[in-house]
Amino acid sequence: MHYVWMVIVGFVVGLIARAVLPGTQSLGIILTVVLGIAGSLVAGLAGQALGWYQPGEAAGFISSVIGAVVVLWVYGKVTNKTAPPPAGG
Repeated sequence: MHYVWMVIVGFVVGLIARAVLPGTQSLGIILTVVLGIAGSLVAGLAGQALGWYQPGEAAGFISSVIGAVVVLWVYGKVTNKTAPPPAGG
């Protein structure tokens, strides 16, 4: 049951991160869930490194959203296709 909650919370966190970050993100449902789960993991690891969380302690909801926004921003920078220059100058 823990994995089901992790997917549900990851989906909600991913949706909120996509809504917070400006621009359009063409991600499917599965990538949105992965984004939310990865954001939670990033927030947990960063929180442990900063001393906010004990080892093994889960990140909070707001920090998970912030982590997902960071992951989404990095994903957007990595997969950004540069537009060709306009024709005719």
